[in-house]
Amino acid sequence: MSRNRYQSIYPSLTALLLVIFVFFACKSNKNTSDTIADTPAEMQQKAADLIKEYLVKTSADSGRSIDSSVLLRQSRLSRLLYEKQSYAPFWSKEEKWLPWGDSMFLFIKESKLFGLFPEDYHFEQLQNIRERIFADSLSKGDRKDALLWSKADIMLTDAFFQVVKDIKLGRLPNDSVTLRKDTVLTDEFYWQQLEKLKQNETIHEVAQKLEPSHLGYHRLKNLIPQFLRSAENKQYTLVPYPEKDAVKFQRALQKRLYEGGYIAFDSAAADSAQLAQAVKKFQQEKGITVDGRAGEGTVRMLNVNDKEKFVRIAISLDKYKQLPGQMPGNYIWVNAAANNLELVVNGKVELSSKVITGKPKTRTPMLTSAINSLITYPQWVPPPSIVSKEILPAVKKNPGYLQKKGFSLLDKDGNEVDPYTVEWTKYSKGVPYRIVQGSGDANALGIMKFVFDNKYSVYLHDTNQRYLFANAMRSLSHGCVRVQQWQDLAFWILRNDSGNPAGGSSRIDSVKTWLQNKQKRNIPLRNKVPVFIRYITCEGKDGRVVFYDDVYGDDKRLREKYFAAK
Repeated sequence: MSRNRYQSIYPSLTALLLVIFVFFACKSNKNTSDTIADTPAEMQQKAADLIKEYLVKTSADSGRSIDSSVLLRQSRLSRLLYEKQSYAPFWSKEEKWLPWGDSMFLFIKESKLFGLFPEDYHFEQLQNIRERIFADSLSKGDRKDALLWSKADIMLTDAFFQVVKDIKLGRLPNDSVTLRKDTVLTDEFYWQQLEKLKQNETIHEVAQKLEPSHLGYHRLKNLIPQFLRSAENKQYTLVPYPEKDAVKFQRALQKRLYEGGYIAFDSAAADSAQLAQAVKKFQQEKGITVDGRAGEGTVRMLNVNDKEKFVRIAISLDKYKQLPGQMPGNYIWVNAAANNLELVVNGKVELSSKVITGKPKTRTPMLTSAINSLITYPQWVPPPSIVSKEILPAVKKNPGYLQKKGFSLLDKDGNEVDPYTVEWTKYSKGVPYRIVQGSGDANALGIMKFVFDNKYSVYLHDTNQRYLFANAMRSLSHGCVRVQQWQDLAFWILRNDSGNPAGGSSRIDSVKTWLQNKQKRNIPLRNKVPVFIRYITCEGKDGRVVFYDDVYGDDKRLREKYFAAK
């Protein structure tokens, strides 16, 4: 991508990266005359000498270079690069920036377009040096100062290696569902990226080739320019939650609603009806449940500003980087934060469906698997967690609870047991029985189940509570994923599981018959369909960045741990 497509569209930066300690003053205990070069050739030699001197210091100084004001995050790679070229500057030569030097600085300046933060790459220090050099006069001699050129060169090198790592792998740690195999980049890989700059590629072009190919990543990233153009720097009033002081809470709520333009006044206390109406306006605008109540979810959304939203964009892009470098040709993608499912076929969305995912206390797990069979009119066997936390307390109060919910109680031999004959008070966690909900229209799994291997006992399925798909907030299940368009998904899977369309149509006709006759059937698949369940709180959708409620609090935890200074 050519660099003239990029333009500065960001607000001025006020915070430096946590690992950068103080503003780079660009001074040294060396005499100024020792670092001033009389000729371009002398500049080249003095800059090389300074680079060597400074990088030697980093070995014994935990990565700090020059005057201990900058932390080099990639000091080892930087030393290796300069050793390979006898410490000659890489980004400049004889008082001139090389094309890749200008390209690198421009990229850092506009790095938010890639979900990065300029302050992570020595932006303010580099900008200060470049301004001094470009504004040089005979009286100052900044252009002739090898100290400035050497400092800038070292920082650009460190920034380049860090950019490559951050775009290729992201800034989040590997977790239990990370599928990347190249989680450690080799030195040779870094040298290859540097070589591309010498071959007239801009850093923007190099960076684009490092990005993941995932559809969701590019839908989100492509809308960053639009988001940044409309982003506000305004800090809104924080609404405290939970509601410990009702008066303080109401005042903060009214002020926040006034700041956002949802209520017309802040000088006098609003009554409950006025506040409820203002809250409804906010909820409607954000696409969440419109009930006029400032509950936990609404307050979370009220407390999100554009600065925090950009951090969530950065976190979301990094989550895509944890996926395989090349996704399967066809797969099912479930975003638990969006409560949405997509069937992706050859890089395009073939089917989109609302889903219902787990409540915060019984969250849907992040996992990667593959659908291996379908079951019509399935039985439901509640997992031990549901038995101990919900069914056992209910049956202790009333053994008739099982019959009311359509459950059968079976012993180890499969014989049905009368729940009224069991001394339930003996059990506190599990029970020595199998609890099964028979198949039928009232079954919690509905009439279709999509089975895939996983250690959490979750799956995709239909539901007997289809009215819940009308809810804006659909984090309501025990952890499984209820699919609104289950029939379209099932028929696509069957149609594409056979080598010939006629075979697929025949299987679909059989399934329709079994469903009509309310028959339980297990349908094994010849070709498993990959399933990815993830939790990503913002997406590029309908021409804008859409933010979802961080109902599981994942992004909040990641921000506090890895993006606290942002």
